[in-house]
Amino acid sequence: MQPPAKAGRLTRSLVVNGGVFIFIAAIVAGAFVSAYWISASARGRAGLQRVATVLDTGRPMHQKFRNIEQHYHGCRQVCRVASIIPAGWGPLPPQQPPAPAPDAAEPATTACPAYFRWIHEDLRPWRATGITRETLEGARRYGAKFRVTVLAGRLYVARYGRCFQTRDVFTQWGILQLLRRYAGRLPDLDLMFNCQDLPVVNAGDHAPPPLFRYCGSEPTLDIAFPDWSFWGWPELNIKPWEALRREISEANAALDWTRRTPYAYWKGNPTVGAARRELLKCNVSRERDWNARIYAQDWRTEVRDGFRASDLAKQCTHRYKMYVEGRGWSVSEKYILACDSVALVVRPRFHDFFSRGLVPLRHYWPVRGQCRSIKFAVDWGNSHPVQARVIGGNASRFVQEELTMDNVYDYMFHLLSEYARLLRYKPTVPGGAVEVTVQSMARGRRGLEREFMAGTAVNVSGSAEPCELPSPFGSEELESLRRRKADAARQVETWEER
Repeated sequence: MQPPAKAGRLTRSLVVNGGVFIFIAAIVAGAFVSAYWISASARGRAGLQRVATVLDTGRPMHQKFRNIEQHYHGCRQVCRVASIIPAGWGPLPPQQPPAPAPDAAEPATTACPAYFRWIHEDLRPWRATGITRETLEGARRYGAKFRVTVLAGRLYVARYGRCFQTRDVFTQWGILQLLRRYAGRLPDLDLMFNCQDLPVVNAGDHAPPPLFRYCGSEPTLDIAFPDWSFWGWPELNIKPWEALRREISEANAALDWTRRTPYAYWKGNPTVGAARRELLKCNVSRERDWNARIYAQDWRTEVRDGFRASDLAKQCTHRYKMYVEGRGWSVSEKYILACDSVALVVRPRFHDFFSRGLVPLRHYWPVRGQCRSIKFAVDWGNSHPVQARVIGGNASRFVQEELTMDNVYDYMFHLLSEYARLLRYKPTVPGGAVEVTVQSMARGRRGLEREFMAGTAVNVSGSAEPCELPSPFGSEELESLRRRKADAARQVETWEER
């Protein structure tokens, strides 16, 4: 038996040494666990890279997923997520945006462009009564082609008819990206959409239903919504707006207005409207030069030749460009306005969501469509180059600064939010509707459709706030605006007659 003093010292030694041993063991174990997770993370990243490689092989989608399953059978969460997301696209954001840090500064909000005020006017017919389910479903008799329902940030679509080319696909893609951009911010809603050219809901109709489309007009109540081409028009090889807007800006900088051809330019399909057929009469001939250079676009030839003569960024070579409606409003409007050229606008009957923010003689020159009216506009501009350049510059600045994709998404956000407040019922998934997701829309897409979707995908929800919606027009203010536009058109006619 050991003496008491020695026994105490031994006990303390064992405790100390045991503590040191446990401490060292913890360090070793921690290093082992860290190495394991670092290795697992590296394997996960390598796995994601191989998944992306498999998805980009060009093989049918079901074969791609089979390859993934073969390579990653038994892989955990990271591979399951990666296997359903197309290559190059980030993961879906959470339904609710993350809470900001307590000390984070509130993101600054900016005022929306003035044309956002038309949101209030487009929804005014239903302000007093609201929108019931029966009222909405009445849009079926006006040719609604699909129904959009948003519930808890998820998109559901019911199809009632076919749309031309991929209009409906890229419209729904745009709404889906809006839901990702402002995750958890858009209220539940239910709406009908018509993807054809002409507005059809007459202002005098009894209990008119709200019907969304790409344009409206003074005598109709159709609600103007950003068109599909903002996310690209693959059938005509027209790039998504953000990329094309930058290309046109670069082309403008490369060719000064004074060095451009001093005539009015138009290129398009002349068979889709009477105004365009009349325009052909103004082309240069042996007998007369109306200062116009008109080119008929043969889209079948362009498709066959790979769109070599249809690059919109290379068509800003004239001092004047003409905008002429076809069967209805035309998506070409924004491309023409972006060119730094003086836009000669032939008496429009329709408006899209932004064009009501344009003012004649400030952003464009109004013409009556007659050949002599076009000739006068070009002669005036060539003899007043400073004033003409100001008009062209105002239009291109409007497009570059007020028609960015940020503002397109904000317009959609405010329009749909204000619309949702008018619903007098709780939206539910309608019969025949299916959920639309990034994965379901990307599945099976090839070529330009896939490229444009990938190029316009919103990968994460941003921290920026939407711009601040301006107040509605007052009745006197609205009347003054309309009178100002009419007076400008009459002023030009007076100049022509002199």
